Amino acid sequence: MVHAFSRPRSVPGPQVVAPDADHARPRREPVGGRGARTRTALVTGASSGIGAAVARRLSEEGGWRLVLSGRDPSRLRDVAEDASATAFAADLTLPGADRQLADFTLATVGPVGLLVAGAGVGWAGEFLDMPRHAIDEVLDINVSATLRLVRLVLPGMVQAGSGRVVLIGSLAGSVAVRDEAVYSAAKAAIGGFADALRYELRGTGVGVTHVVPGVVDTPFFERRGAPYRRSRPRPVPPERVAEAVRTAVLRGRDEVYVPGWLRLPCRVRGTTPGLYRRLAARFG
Repeated sequence: MVHAFSRPRSVPGPQVVAPDADHARPRREPVGGRGARTRTALVTGASSGIGAAVARRLSEEGGWRLVLSGRDPSRLRDVAEDASATAFAADLTLPGADRQLADFTLATVGPVGLLVAGAGVGWAGEFLDMPRHAIDEVLDINVSATLRLVRLVLPGMVQAGSGRVVLIGSLAGSVAVRDEAVYSAAKAAIGGFADALRYELRGTGVGVTHVVPGVVDTPFFERRGAPYRRSRPRPVPPERVAEAVRTAVLRGRDEVYVPGWLRLPCRVRGTTPGLYRRLAARFG
C-alpha cells in the first residue's frame, strides 16, 4: 500500500509502504535483558547505509515492529520488504514531516521504544568553498531534524519508563576532519546532545546511546561529492555498525566506537590536545 500525504511545499510528500503480509518473516522474541522491553523501533536514514543495515539486523533478530524512514521511496521500499517493516518515505527537514512520521508510527505500531536516528548527509571541501545551501542541508539533516524527532518520541518513552535513543554520530565529530568542517561540527553537536540528554534522563528508565563509527562503506561518500581516498582507517561494512547498535541496545551502553580502536585517537585528543593537533595537521 502506498499513500501520499498533502504537503505545504511543491515537493513529493511522505509515502507509506506496508510490507506484503504473505512475505512477512516469522517473529521471535528479542534477546533478554533491557532490550527485551523495546519492541517497537523507528529507524531513520533507512534508505541505505547504516540505517538500512540496522533495519535488517533488527528484523533478523525478530520480535521488533519496525517503521523505517528515508528520503528515497524506491530504495526504502526494498529495505522495508527485506526487513518486513513499514516504510514512511519523507524528507524530515520539511515542515511537519517529523510530526507526521511520529504520529504515523504511533498509529501503526504503537509507542516508540527504540529510536535509531541514522539520517545524515555530508559535504567535502574547503569551508570557504561551501555553498550556503550545503551548510544548511548538513546542519538541518544531521542536527535539527534529529533533535526535533527525538523531542517528539521521547515523552512516550519517559511516560512508559523505558526505551532507548540511539544517535549515529561520527569520528569526525569527536576529532574533527580536514575539509569536513561543517559535518564535523554537526556530528560534534550530536555527541554533545547525547551526553546532555543522558544526564537529563537519569532515573527515567530511558537510555541514550551515541554510536561513533569511523569510515563506513556506504554511498555516503558518493553523495557528499568526494570519494574516500585515505589508506587509514579502512572502511568497515555497515553491517558491523548495525551489530554494534544491536549490542548497545541489548546491553544498555552509552557510547560505542566502531571499530573499537577508534577510542584511542579520541583519548589522545582529550588528554594531550596540543600533541594531537600537531599530528593531525601533519598527517591529516
